[in-house]
Amino acid sequence: MVQAGRIGNTSRPVGRDVRVSETARHRMIVFWLWPYLASTAGFLFAAVLLTHIVRQRRPPTATIAWLLVIVLAPYVGVPLYLLIGGRKMRKLSAGKNRIILPIAPVPAALSETERLLLAHNMPPATSGNCLALQHTGEDSYAALVDLIEKATHSIYIGVFILHPDSVGKDILARLTRRASEGLAVRLLLDGVGSLQTHHRALEPLVAAGGRCAFFMPVMHRPFRGRSNLRNHRKTVIADGRRVLAGGANIAAEYMGPVMYPGRWPDLTFTIEGPAVNHYVDLFRSDWHFASGEVLDTVRPAGGLTTACDADAGIQVVPSGPDVPGDPLYDVLLSMTFAARRRLWVVTPYFVPDDALCRALILAVHRGIEVRILVPDRSNHRIADIAGRSYLRDIADEGGKVLFFAGGMLHAKAVLMDDELAMIGSANIDLRSLLLNYEVGMLVYSSKHIRLLEEWIDGLMAGARSGLAETGAVGQLEEGMARLLAPQL
Repeated sequence: MVQAGRIGNTSRPVGRDVRVSETARHRMIVFWLWPYLASTAGFLFAAVLLTHIVRQRRPPTATIAWLLVIVLAPYVGVPLYLLIGGRKMRKLSAGKNRIILPIAPVPAALSETERLLLAHNMPPATSGNCLALQHTGEDSYAALVDLIEKATHSIYIGVFILHPDSVGKDILARLTRRASEGLAVRLLLDGVGSLQTHHRALEPLVAAGGRCAFFMPVMHRPFRGRSNLRNHRKTVIADGRRVLAGGANIAAEYMGPVMYPGRWPDLTFTIEGPAVNHYVDLFRSDWHFASGEVLDTVRPAGGLTTACDADAGIQVVPSGPDVPGDPLYDVLLSMTFAARRRLWVVTPYFVPDDALCRALILAVHRGIEVRILVPDRSNHRIADIAGRSYLRDIADEGGKVLFFAGGMLHAKAVLMDDELAMIGSANIDLRSLLLNYEVGMLVYSSKHIRLLEEWIDGLMAGARSGLAETGAVGQLEEGMARLLAPQL
């Protein structure tokens, strides 16, 4: 009896054994079904994503590139597309208002380019502007300091990159001092371009009363399709009356008080006059999206503060996810077809699509002097490789391809005949023309077009002409890089 009792006391309840075995069985089923469920869900999600990509209005090369990546390597392609695959943000950009520049009464006589941009709801060119070009980093720095030091009410700065180097620290110190003096200082940096600029470097400016914001900070918005859409616009506005814009960022390689070994040739410009209002509207929209603050719309009255011939005809052309269509791309394509004598292109990265490349080749066939100046080696090697294939196509048809021998070249300019020039923040690549937030300026002034021609001529004077022959390996390398062209 005692022995039997012992047996009864040491045995476990039958019900508990049943529950444990059922739990283990469920875990085993989940363990074996999980890969199947995951692969099925991944397949369905990839199928939905492929349908979305096909429906998007993007160049065929970009569509094919994304389809190949997602089909051949879905575990890489799907997250990559979610991270950087966005183009026009639509629902994701509900907080970013569309850029609507005010359109004054349209004059009867418009150029072909103005009529084209009117279809994009872009106002025609304004007259009575004062325009000055800065051809060196020292001139750009001097113009920036002049705007900061002479401002009396507000300083608005939007820039892709502000490095915490000697130049960046100097500009931040000046902004901090002006903010402490009571000026409204607003500094807008791109979340990717200024990753090296730590928030601690901006704390003195904020403590002095200024405000800083990052446009689409990447770490705060993972997998939202926004990391691909960068604010590449560069604009400095003093008192709502004077503007410094162009291609240069705030860092020693772009600008500085004295000559800097290896500084990249770049182009900026200062303007004063009616065209400034469009830059103000553009910055207000970007700042409101990034910070939530609505900036004051009151602009100081009075004439020009700069002594100059206010004879420049200027048209401001923003482009990006907040602008319907692709106006900068359309203008560039239109200029290529409209050229009657020459088309000169200066850009750090030349990665067009097939349509633009073909338009340039057709311009060569029409007898147009097509010149394209790029760096001998830029700071993005894969963009160089992808661009070589397009440059080779154009050179083979008679276009003149030139390589700047002085290192990196960061200037962006397009010159059409003696009638029109385009300068600003956009490179001649698909990222700038179809993805990024950009702003270009069209110049209709013959005097300034001649000045731009002289400057480009100087850059081209010492450039190397033509492309070196490449073998099978080089052709394969260029072909593979060309597949990535839409994302470069």
